[in-house]
Parts: sequence; structure tokens; C-alpha cells
Amino acid sequence: MTSIKKSAQNSEVMPAWGGRLDALVENKLTLSHDVAELHLYETFQRAQLVELEFSSPVLTSMLTGKKVMHINDLKPFDYLPGESLVLPANMPMKIDFPDATIQSPTRCIALTISDEFIRQTVNHLNEEYPRTEPNELWEVNTNNYHLQNSFEISALIDKIIRLYRENNVLKPFFIHNSLEELIVRLMQTQARRVLIDQARNYMSNHRLAFVVEYIRNNLTKALAIDDLSNQACLSKSHFFRLFKNELGISPIQFILQERIRLAKQILSNPAKSITDACFESGFNSVTHFSNAFRTVERISPRQYKQQLA
Repeated sequence: MTSIKKSAQNSEVMPAWGGRLDALVENKLTLSHDVAELHLYETFQRAQLVELEFSSPVLTSMLTGKKVMHINDLKPFDYLPGESLVLPANMPMKIDFPDATIQSPTRCIALTISDEFIRQTVNHLNEEYPRTEPNELWEVNTNNYHLQNSFEISALIDKIIRLYRENNVLKPFFIHNSLEELIVRLMQTQARRVLIDQARNYMSNHRLAFVVEYIRNNLTKALAIDDLSNQACLSKSHFFRLFKNELGISPIQFILQERIRLAKQILSNPAKSITDACFESGFNSVTHFSNAFRTVERISPRQYKQQLA
């Protein structure tokens, strides 16, 4: 059954200092489930080098405000809404809250999940939906930890928060299934990030990495699934299924995203027009380009270019 623990601290504003998180949190809500705990934090004052550590693997996700994270020997980095961190158990971190105020608190969640539940989910995925290459396994990579949330991950986080607050006899079942999906989508996101960011390094021994580089090198050409599956030495249906399982999106969606990414680079050049960006990124119609750009970026190419001016 789900249990609730809530604590509230004095909301008086104090000078920025280094200390423990619970001394700086005006409102902390903890919701418990058999295999995971959801912690919701609101921080109402500026602070530096606040120490935090979890005894279980944890997914944290920013909701509002800004943090600056200090983890191991890495260069401190900004942590913003729409981003998540995946960290192993007992990973010490130090956190700056540069902008937190009573009027504009910094809000985040931390979802701690049992090791055993993660292992069961990963093992099930490897048995039922193996990765493209026989020597690779699905895993939650805590070294590839700082993620930009996809639409699906953001929606799942919102759903899990809502489920924890529900009064429903089937709540444990719904939470269990949503946690499984979250773990799988995180693994897909991490695998996709490696393939997309480091495709050139893996293209000699990973068929999908080879296809990713092939797509990037041929964006201005017509790219058919038959051609891409031939490049991967896979049947069309097998290629399509593996690509979507591994990267979380279809080959067609990936091609569209890559063309929009290239178009944005072209639009950043003041000497280039929207028509230039359209045809130089592989589209054959300005209308189609504008509609696709708006679908992916939520603004038109013209609005995007005006923002850069």
C-alpha cells in the first residue's frame, strides 16, 4: 500500500549557506510504494553546496527553477526543467539553488526505485526484446545520467506523480506498470543518445550506428526504408522493429528530426533564407518544410529565424 510522509520547515528566508537539504526545504512530501518512493521537494531560498544522497538508485527530474549540480569531479552544470538525472545508490551530490525564493521556489522530484525491481525489468526486456547486436544488452547506464526528457518521459513522470496521489484500489498496479515503462524508456533514451552522439565511433560494429551516419550523410536525398534496411543487412520489417525498439522512434521520425536539426543550423546563418533551409536540409516543398518544422519545434521557421536575429 502507498503511504504518505510530509514535512514542512519554517519558511523564513535565511542567508545562502551550505548545509543539509531538509534544513532548506519548506515543503517535502514523500509518497511510498512497494518498489519505489516518490519525493517532491520545494526549496524557497538560495543556497550553495547543499549535500544530498539516496540509498537506492534514483531518477530526479526538475519541475521549476534552476539548480547547479556538483557530482564527482565533473564540471558543475545547470539542471533545468525538462531534464532528468539517473544516479546510482549512494552517489553523493552537492547542489546550488541560485534563484530559489518564496515567490519562485525551485521544485523537483526524486524517484527512488529498488535495485531488484530494476533488475527484473531489465532482464525481462533483454529476454523478450533483445538489442540489435548480439553482444549488447539493455542496461540502465548511470554513467550516461544527464538526460533531456522526451515527450514520453515527461508524460510518464507527470502520470506517476498523479498516480501516487490517487485514491484508487488499483493504484499499486498502475504505478508498477508505469515504473516499468519509465525504466524501459530511460534505457531507450540512453541507447539513442549513444547512437546519435557517438554513431561515428560505433558504425564499424553496430548496424544501427552505421545507418544513423548513412542518414546524416544523405539527408538531401530520398531515403527509403528499403534502402536503409539494406544498409543494415536486415529485412525491412526486422530493421524497422529493431530501430524503433532501440531508439524509441521510427526511422521516418529520425530522418525528420535530423532534417529539422540541419535546417536550424542553416537558419542560424543570416545569409540563408527559409527557402535555402528547406531545400538544403532535404525537403522538396517549402509548405511541407514549414509544417514539419512547426510540428517538431512548435514554432514556424520564420519565427525561429526571427528569434535568432
